[in-house]
Amino acid sequence: MAWGMIYKRKSESNSKSKSGYSKIHTVMSEYKRGTLHSGSGAKVTSKKQAVAIALSEARKRGARIPKKKY
Repeated sequence: MAWGMIYKRKSESNSKSKSGYSKIHTVMSEYKRGTLHSGSGAKVTSKKQAVAIALSEARKRGARIPKKKY
């Protein structure tokens, strides 16, 4: 068996989703403009909440972002 078939290249296994990371940029831009709203429709005023929303939406788009460690 060839080594290439057994092991993935480092660049392949650690690749990031560009659409996921662009979503983070979009959501944080909305927060800075003051147009970001939570799921209930309320305006987001906390930066922590904006980051949580951005990471959640990026994960839905396929970005490889680790889950929050407690």
